[in-house]
Amino acid sequence: MMKRASLHTLGCRLNQAETAVLAARLQRDGYRVVEFGEPTDLLVVNTCSVTEDAERTCRYVIRKTLRHSPDAFVAVTGCYAQTGVQELRTIPGIDLIVGNQFKWDLPSFLPAPHALKKQPDPEVLHTRTIDREDFALPEYGEPDSTRALLKIQDGCNVMCSFCLIPFARGHERSRLRDDVIREAEILVAGGYKEIVLTGVNVGQYRQGKLDLGGLIAQLETIEGLERIRISSIEPTTITDALLEQMASSSKLCPYLHIPLQSGDDTILSAMNRPYNVEEFIHLIHRALSAIPHLGLGTDVMVGFPGETEEAFGQTLGIARELPFSYLHVFTYSQRPGTAATKLPDQVPIPVARERAKILAELSRLKRLAFAERYIGSTVSVLFESGEMDGFRLGVTANFLKVGVPSTIDLTNHLNEVRITGASDRWALGQLTVEHQPMRRVPVL
Repeated sequence: MMKRASLHTLGCRLNQAETAVLAARLQRDGYRVVEFGEPTDLLVVNTCSVTEDAERTCRYVIRKTLRHSPDAFVAVTGCYAQTGVQELRTIPGIDLIVGNQFKWDLPSFLPAPHALKKQPDPEVLHTRTIDREDFALPEYGEPDSTRALLKIQDGCNVMCSFCLIPFARGHERSRLRDDVIREAEILVAGGYKEIVLTGVNVGQYRQGKLDLGGLIAQLETIEGLERIRISSIEPTTITDALLEQMASSSKLCPYLHIPLQSGDDTILSAMNRPYNVEEFIHLIHRALSAIPHLGLGTDVMVGFPGETEEAFGQTLGIARELPFSYLHVFTYSQRPGTAATKLPDQVPIPVARERAKILAELSRLKRLAFAERYIGSTVSVLFESGEMDGFRLGVTANFLKVGVPSTIDLTNHLNEVRITGASDRWALGQLTVEHQPMRRVPVL
């Protein structure tokens, strides 16, 4: 009987892309991959270290699994396994801890499937040094969404004072161009219509003279690929050439998620962010001038040390003024080993949480306003799997979320939709033509 493996991802899209690679390797090694939450013989947790919730969430995931699968072998990898190895050693139930340097080899460190059993103490494979060389992936994973995540870059050199990612993932490095193109071609052959380019700092992609725009231009030549989307991208890496490319391309989605973090220059300086508010606003205006129908998201952090009421007011004002379609709001949390832990004037947690609520409400209103802009328009929607509250859900190229009432499974199909209404969750629409979608071929 095949041993079962369950994988669970905490954190970013990059982690999700990497989990898919690990799942593919485990399947090749003879495991049957099951949904997280089902009984399993092996649990792999790909962790995040961005917030202090990492340890709490990791403990919860392990406890939840061991309740229904008390003999499951538990392996933990990812950023928290790199930066919090000593804390992970103390969590009951963990059998293997694998730092980011050895993440891709995790399946090789497991006992043979028939020999999986709980260990008295976790085995640890960890080094503080992470390779700097450009890379190829050892496997290509099966995405768990109709929009396939394609990892092109890893690591970061920026050293923001609140962030552990340079310690967790090392210096910037890029994926080999041929490996990127090969996986993209496989994904498209498997029926995927949209790929999402992921990395820690995707705008820093470099292969010789080939930059991000050049890579996108080569991806655009792949027949059958309908959309290319850039995931979160740092403001200092967005060039006029990239904006012009986005404005003229029929495949590169008119969408940017650009982290602001704070609307106050003093706080940005303390964060060691490499731009000021005026430069950020100028970038947004340039982007909107080039791409009027741009979908625009951002990250905002509240409660950073020294964030006064006036500084928060500056952030709130900028967030209101700029035409974001949504905000991702984060409450600052101290990460041991970062420069921000030494800063004075720590903001009380209740104050930070109240500020987060204010920005979350603003984000809700922004989503509603973005959806209302399209009432009466016809848009092209790529539908995700399943349904919610009787609606089939999908996204436009500029990341407007759309729901349509339909009894037909629209998964992974592009449909023209007329927008008839709006909510703070998604735009409401009607299919212009009701028809059976094509079946997606599994990725080999």
